[in-house]
Amino acid sequence: MKLFITGISTEVGKTIASAIVTEALEADYWKPVQAGDLDDSDSHKIERLISNTKTIIYSNSYALSTPMSPHAAAEIDGVKIMLDKILEPKTDNHLVIEGAGGLLVPLNDSDTIFDLIRSDYKVIVVSRHYLGSINHSLLTIRALQQNGFEPFIIFSGDEHPTTESIILKKTGAKFLGRINEEKAFDRTMIKSYAATFKEALLNF
Repeated sequence: MKLFITGISTEVGKTIASAIVTEALEADYWKPVQAGDLDDSDSHKIERLISNTKTIIYSNSYALSTPMSPHAAAEIDGVKIMLDKILEPKTDNHLVIEGAGGLLVPLNDSDTIFDLIRSDYKVIVVSRHYLGSINHSLLTIRALQQNGFEPFIIFSGDEHPTTESIILKKTGAKFLGRINEEKAFDRTMIKSYAATFKEALLNF
């Protein structure tokens, strides 16, 4: 099983969600494009947060030095992101793939993060409440549905029942689970969440 984890925006909790899903399935992990924080990248964070010894963390296809949209970060680094250079790792294990920002974040003049999602992927959308998040959630989920995907949704942060219920009602997206606002996420916390998510993930 291959699971692509995207968000309705940046900083909504994709990496924490990726760590939980990776730990729950003892899956392999891959972030195709990393922009910025190369000494403390999302791959580094996943490595620190998981407990199992089965997961293999694959190298980024593109590791860019500036924390910006990948197309802009690539220009600063003097490279151009090419889809045919982004090669999915070969593995017999489950694979968790973490996007960068939202679906329509540009990789270059013509391609976006959306173009990394293959037809056989299961897609998980991470939604976090903020002013405008309903609109961002609906746009993200509907874009996926219009392209033949049936996305699952994880809500991240403090619970907002009216926001969450309207998103679920309007989209019909399948609710996978909630990641609460925690003081800190460490291996113990990730392992605890992984246990609660495991059954639902195995029933995908």
